[in-house]
Amino acid sequence: MSIISIIGTGDMARTIGARAMAGGHTVEVMGRDRSKATELAKSLGGGTRTGEWGTAPAGDIVIVALLYDGVVPVVVEYADALAGKVIVDISNPFNSTFDGLAHREETSVAEQVAKVAPAGAGVVKAFNTVFRHVLEQGRPDVFLAGDSAQAKASVEAFIESLGMRPLDVGALKMAHWLEGLGVVSVGLANHGVGNVDFALGITELPVRANG
Repeated sequence: MSIISIIGTGDMARTIGARAMAGGHTVEVMGRDRSKATELAKSLGGGTRTGEWGTAPAGDIVIVALLYDGVVPVVVEYADALAGKVIVDISNPFNSTFDGLAHREETSVAEQVAKVAPAGAGVVKAFNTVFRHVLEQGRPDVFLAGDSAQAKASVEAFIESLGMRPLDVGALKMAHWLEGLGVVSVGLANHGVGNVDFALGITELPVRANG
């Protein structure tokens, strides 16, 4: 269907890459350590490509699958190579005790990415509220936020191609609250639910007739 570029070689890169392949996409993996990128590409199979670090990604959608403190520096490093791309930030900036956010301001990693992204790039926050193995095995709702309607439409179509339901929560400023939902998910896993075999989602009630 399309090429999806993934910057990163960790577990989330592997999981999203596998789901993208199953959804009929071609995947490009880009890693600072080329040997790890090549290894991941081989394990995904199906014609997965290994991209050259720092060069323009082949895909129109670029998923930055890195720990939160590496996302903004990598976008800065790639610079104009990301011009015109849809940049998807999936990170969760947890504090050291996983019960709050690492940043104290009402901001988000995605908003910080938007400040340094090249002209024409659209930034979308997505996938951060879903535990990796649920993303791997299930069909969860995927919340997303962004300022570009076109960028969000592209990410929504990608999510739907994975057999999941995209749910738009609004402008990019809502990414802060999506990161907060990531904290809530960890809290539920540690307390109310007691495990990580769940995903946050929306249950819609039947529309009642007036009268």
